Amino acid sequence: MNAARQFEQDARRIAVDVPLHQVLKKNLATYQHAAGLGRERFADWNAARAQAHAVKAEAIAHLDRYLLEFERNLTARGGRVFWAETAAEARDYILALARRRQVRQVVKSKSMVSEEVHLTPALEAAGIATLETDLGEYIVQLRNEPPFHIVTPAMHLRREHVAALFHEKLGLPESVHEPEALVAAARAEMRRRFLAAEMGITGANFLIADAGLVAVTENEGNARLSAALPRIHVVLTGIEKILPRLRDLALFWPLLATAGTGQAVTCYNSLIGGPRQENESDGPEEMHVVLLDNGRGELAADPEQRDILHCIRCGACLNICPIFETVGGHGYGTTYQGPIGAVLTPHLRGPRFAHLAQASSLCGACTSVCPVEIDLHPHLLQLRRDSSRRRPWREQAAFRAFGWLAGDGKRFEKLGRRGRRWLRYAQSLAAPSSRLDPLRPWTRYRAAPELPPESFRDWWRKRKNPAATNDAGAKAAHS
Repeated sequence: MNAARQFEQDARRIAVDVPLHQVLKKNLATYQHAAGLGRERFADWNAARAQAHAVKAEAIAHLDRYLLEFERNLTARGGRVFWAETAAEARDYILALARRRQVRQVVKSKSMVSEEVHLTPALEAAGIATLETDLGEYIVQLRNEPPFHIVTPAMHLRREHVAALFHEKLGLPESVHEPEALVAAARAEMRRRFLAAEMGITGANFLIADAGLVAVTENEGNARLSAALPRIHVVLTGIEKILPRLRDLALFWPLLATAGTGQAVTCYNSLIGGPRQENESDGPEEMHVVLLDNGRGELAADPEQRDILHCIRCGACLNICPIFETVGGHGYGTTYQGPIGAVLTPHLRGPRFAHLAQASSLCGACTSVCPVEIDLHPHLLQLRRDSSRRRPWREQAAFRAFGWLAGDGKRFEKLGRRGRRWLRYAQSLAAPSSRLDPLRPWTRYRAAPELPPESFRDWWRKRKNPAATNDAGAKAAHS
């Protein structure tokens, strides 16, 4: 089944899942409220967004220079950098490294790039036990499903779902439902694995060019443990995460925290600049940074589209999107969901995902909340335009016919009158939502709108010149 058909089927199924939507509505409203309060802490939120946009625009426009500067500064302290052109190259490098170092257990902190390259299944297939240490990621790993949201992987689950899962997988008593007890059970399992792991894998929120540092932001401390405890630390990240200067974090750290969760600043912010040095008491013996392209370089070369790479993965556009609230994260069938996923995925995985651009109301809410001012809804429109050229010939013929119809005002008005009469007649012969109902694609799931007695043009003429309308009506009645 192709991706578009799968999306349509999943969306239809999820859209009527009332318990799921109750959870989503509550959680998304909570995030939106917290983010709104967070924005009020800024002296000028829009000025901060504009400055962040300018910094990211500079970084992406000079991506080659800043990435080489990052590599030079990191390797000077003993770090190693691998440039991965594709997802397969990134996986193969990490797998080869694990085999050479006889790694048997891996701990991972949350990384959407690792989801993008399907790293965990590859490690597991090679016989390397791999544990997700972010609590949300750990929960969905136990459920054998992908993250539901790029920031909150288990957003779709209630407490009782987690309690039942931990009873099944961890042997916790069925009566245990308190969040503190559930977290303690997960923590006990994770601590054991932290101490046994030979390799820790993290993502990167930002790469700092002038300092050669990896900036990792989190709320649980698990990423810091994943980087510090195992003897090998691997950072898997996209090339677009680069920032030119260390001082840029003074803007981006609070911006990310506010847009993502409404916090003033995230609980743990780590700067990692290489393996353990001689005068340091902890840290890994080796540090490897895998810089993934996987379509990003081609996107960066497109001046009209490159601002998609400004994204800092805060999830704000998902939290406000009515389509995400309706179909949920799993409905998209992709690593990156919501508006940002709809514009990014076709560039990373090809035009077969262009249908995601149709999953938008084009309300512009995503653009209005983006902390780095990505013009998301214009990108959605552009993708729709591009994908229309690959539509089946029947659809293209229908669009051309509509263009011809709408291209002449009088023609449109005349056929509109005939169309309203035909619909009234057809609906009078068929019960609503029956197979004979001409509006059945709409009435299968909702009530049909009542047909207006007149067109907007007719209504406007009466409103604009009621005297002329009355005169015309009187003459018609007299004749």
